[in-house]
Amino acid sequence: MSELLADRSIHATRFLSTVVLATLAHCFSAVAQVEDELLQPRVYIPADFARFAPRTALDMARQVPGFPIDERGQGRGFGQANTNILINGRRVSGKSNGPINTLRRIPVDGVSRLEVVDGASLDIGGLSGQVLNVITVADRGISGRFSYSMQSRTDHVPTRWRDGALSFAGGNRASEWTLNLRNEQSKSGDAGPEFVTDGPSTVVETRDERRVESFDIPGVAGSYTYLGQGGQVLNASGEVNAFILEFQERSERNPIDGDSGIRRLRETEDEFNFEVGFDYEQDALSGRLKLIGIHRYEDSPTVADVRLDVVSDGSIAGSRFERRAEEAETLLRSEFTHRAFDGDWQWALEGAFNFLDIEAALEVRDNDGQLRTVPAPGASSRVEEDRFELTVSYGRALTQKIQLQSSLGLEYSRIQQMGDTDLERDFVRPKGFVSINWRPLRGTTAALQIERRVGQLNFFDFIAAVNVNVDRVNVSNANLVPPQSWIANLQLQQSLGPYGSLTLGAFYEDITDSIDRIPIEGGGQAPGNVESAERLGLSTTLTLLSDPLGWKGTRFDLDAAFVDSQVEDPVTGEMRQLSDIDRFDYEATLRQDFANSSWAAGIELFFEENTPLTRVDEISVFRPSSAFTRVFVENKDVFGATVRGSVANLNNRGNDFFRTVFNDRLTNDIAFREDRFREFGLLLRIEVEGSF
Repeated sequence: MSELLADRSIHATRFLSTVVLATLAHCFSAVAQVEDELLQPRVYIPADFARFAPRTALDMARQVPGFPIDERGQGRGFGQANTNILINGRRVSGKSNGPINTLRRIPVDGVSRLEVVDGASLDIGGLSGQVLNVITVADRGISGRFSYSMQSRTDHVPTRWRDGALSFAGGNRASEWTLNLRNEQSKSGDAGPEFVTDGPSTVVETRDERRVESFDIPGVAGSYTYLGQGGQVLNASGEVNAFILEFQERSERNPIDGDSGIRRLRETEDEFNFEVGFDYEQDALSGRLKLIGIHRYEDSPTVADVRLDVVSDGSIAGSRFERRAEEAETLLRSEFTHRAFDGDWQWALEGAFNFLDIEAALEVRDNDGQLRTVPAPGASSRVEEDRFELTVSYGRALTQKIQLQSSLGLEYSRIQQMGDTDLERDFVRPKGFVSINWRPLRGTTAALQIERRVGQLNFFDFIAAVNVNVDRVNVSNANLVPPQSWIANLQLQQSLGPYGSLTLGAFYEDITDSIDRIPIEGGGQAPGNVESAERLGLSTTLTLLSDPLGWKGTRFDLDAAFVDSQVEDPVTGEMRQLSDIDRFDYEATLRQDFANSSWAAGIELFFEENTPLTRVDEISVFRPSSAFTRVFVENKDVFGATVRGSVANLNNRGNDFFRTVFNDRLTNDIAFREDRFREFGLLLRIEVEGSF
């Protein structure tokens, strides 16, 4: 199976490479005709995207040729600017309620222009490479937007009816505001057989399984900006939402030797969370002072219940794991920027307080089928972190074509775990980067960044947990330390003039104290640190436009990435891939807007392959059987609204899963294997979006 998947990846890569190289051979001949862009950003106005009938700033941002939006969020604290989106030249003071959600709330008539600029040319610490700056209209009155989506599936899953949003925005020269009410709904599922084999690969059990999963995310979010006459700027944002999940799986189990049974799994989550953020800036001394504050809170009660009913004698087995997790982050940051020594300086001081508090209980059914509480050592605990960092950043133009940006910082953190384990530790970590942006030719930008990064620990990794679905147990590990990395990142962006744009990227990461699954002294396993690991990645973003060839209205977009990695397995001592990370993915879209009409049509393809999840005693991996496909037809003027109909999964992609469990350790004999093959049928969707 792995060889077949590898062949598919190789063939897909060769096909995409052939298409790209053949097209570029023609497109590069047009580059010499591009205007000199050495000092000017690429600028787009709403009219440039009229063919796509955008309703929000996010709709336009996603159509900027050759520009991939980084949707990873802010990362550790607020100092590492992982986003590549700015609003009016400023970062959005939010994390979960960050730039993507902000763009979604800004209507098209509230956007003056979009600028693609060099991050290193801005006085914002951490930005490098291509950055999209969205400039809003100073005085636009009040406008609104609505959207609704309905989806039906041919197999296994009920129709999704409750997905929609209502947004309002307004502003004048002194202030602007946005408000969004939304319920995001998802319904998914699949069904098919699973085969269990023993060590010698003899089938010992067959299963017929069906899964249905649904969630709703109702919420309200908004933002407010005030512009003072003296240059003061106040931004405030907030978001409140819930996450309501229900997961059910039914498995008819038929052992070759033994009693048949019906196993039912039910998982629920009723999460509540909110985030508020603000920033205020004004002139101070000979520079600019900015204050930032963010507070985020989440309350997540979850329940997982497994019940096996044996057909022959009516006996009941199973277990139940219930957990309530409260987590919060409070962050305060001050920044002072000024000009000196022919460059821009920024001095920043940041403090953060994070905590995770978990109360958990494990119950197992006894011989009478009744749930009885059993010990779950380390599953109820509290983890706190106090963190402070001081950074200084400096950026300047070295020549007309070369921009420099650099940063040097020192981070102090204190981590304390309380409960079954009481342990307090502190760390001092250096961090920083040097970035060079170079425009050697017309339409060409190169960015190289060398960075020392301190990683973010997942507090859930400290605390013991039980997965009753697959009988996995993580014990408590209070000895985790934050990973650290040296990262070299290279990005090349080439304008193809009227033909589109091409971006190529490559990175190398050398990781110390990487997080993986390790054996724990005293028994069991948990996430822990391994001495070192490496990652190497390549990526491309390509946009091709047909208009210069005489065929109007065709656009092709491709985003693709490949990541290779290696780490020494803590059990076998052999080199393997890092566990459960993206290895290869691509997303391709071919869209045709028909001339002199409001109609458009297209096809979308998506594929993602992860590395196996490797534990001390098992290896498992999810494998899609093929790419996910969608074809759509769109009318951009149905009583002023845009209506899109689509059909997905025409090639009947399946959700396959393979798991091999060993006797206690990977170095021992195989205990059993599970091979699962599930299908989920066609997806039929209707989407309506409009403005008022």
